Amino acid sequence: MQNQYTLMRHGESLANRKGLIVSAPENALHGYGLTSKGADQVINAALKSRIHSDTLIVSSDYRRAFETAEIVHSVVACKHDIVTDERIRERFFGDWELNDHRHYDDVWQNDLNSPNASNHNVESVMDTLARAQNLIDSLEAEHSNRSILLVSHGDVLQILLAHYHRLNPRFHRSLSAIGNAEVRSLAKLELANKSTAA
Repeated sequence: MQNQYTLMRHGESLANRKGLIVSAPENALHGYGLTSKGADQVINAALKSRIHSDTLIVSSDYRRAFETAEIVHSVVACKHDIVTDERIRERFFGDWELNDHRHYDDVWQNDLNSPNASNHNVESVMDTLARAQNLIDSLEAEHSNRSILLVSHGDVLQILLAHYHRLNPRFHRSLSAIGNAEVRSLAKLELANKSTAA
């Protein structure tokens, strides 16, 4: 690739705190932003990262991700405006919207069995990958030799990482789970141990 991509998951959100699945635009665009703990996580992560002032920050437009991007932008004194893009919004979790986050386990089991299927109206693994990949293709066409930070959500980032490391995307949960406010290079692969696979 022509650019260097860094991935960042949003900090702890109100949805995380409440143990809820929040993926629909009507709930996530303006609700369920960062908690105070989440904001602190982002500050600490930005300070410890290699993100610098010339980084181009591209963020999901969902509130928890955009607030994360704003904090990073301030901490590193970024020279460029934040770009928001729907293509790295949270994966849509269909019938599980506003339900207990334990249903993620059901989704991930279905991913293993049917990566192209939309069980319970959940966005499939391959559809999630397609839109996120479309964004990267656009950035590759528009930029060269840039440091680009993608601020997004757990499953979107896990699926991208799997794809770029030539792992079938249905196995995205075999990668080390990306924590709140975690910063990870798209070029670095971390396999999950049994305690982080779910």
